[in-house]
Amino acid sequence: MGETAGYVHISVRNAQRRANVSRARRGDLRLAGGTSHEPTPPQTAPTPVLAPSGIPGPQAVARENEARGFVIYVGMDELMASAAGTSLTRLANELRHYVESLVPGAESHAAVALAPAGAAGRDLEVVRQVLGDPTVQGAARPDLAQAPAPVSTRQPGVLIDLSRREVQLDGEALNLTFKEFELLNYLVENGERTVGREELLDALWKNSDEVPNERTIDVHIRRLRAKLGRLANTVRTVRGQGYRFYRHPEVVVWAAPEYSI
Repeated sequence: MGETAGYVHISVRNAQRRANVSRARRGDLRLAGGTSHEPTPPQTAPTPVLAPSGIPGPQAVARENEARGFVIYVGMDELMASAAGTSLTRLANELRHYVESLVPGAESHAAVALAPAGAAGRDLEVVRQVLGDPTVQGAARPDLAQAPAPVSTRQPGVLIDLSRREVQLDGEALNLTFKEFELLNYLVENGERTVGREELLDALWKNSDEVPNERTIDVHIRRLRAKLGRLANTVRTVRGQGYRFYRHPEVVVWAAPEYSI
């Protein structure tokens, strides 16, 4: 995987990893004299960055101006966000966290566009009008002239940052011990399967001065669950097999692109 700076959601990173494995297998097939039936994507000409003068789109910046940031307008109501297992506030905070991970020290502000129930127009159109997008074509709509609601910086749920080795619950950092974080990290990275106690002992206590046993794992799991509070059930016991990390709408995992198992 490339040495791209910054962070990605762990699901994105895992998808990239699977794509790389697939490409490698296709390469082995060609070297062995086989053929790949996957179609070759058509070659397209580069897309111009600037739009012609007078036509809507990116324009050249005057010499006396400079870029100081950017704005992204997202058209989505709470019902759509809820159907995907999230919320507008959570999405906004995740985007802010991602930007600040890519560029440490970057400042950000997020606001939710509030509009009268049943306001006509597509979600994105309404959002741009409410938030005063200066590039909107046509006159401003007085029926949408409402103040946006600021988004709280407190992140609801659990945020697991594997690269920074940080875990937050509702915006507050959890004081995990070294072994508690290592245990959570291992379960997250192997989230698609159940991990047995013997495997955990071998992976996390192999070079430890401590003389562990299966009871050691149980004690650390119990303490970890206690610190995860209402989301303790994301770390579950699979009777007779071991432990497993389960995805939850309120749990977000971030990792660096180059971070690999």
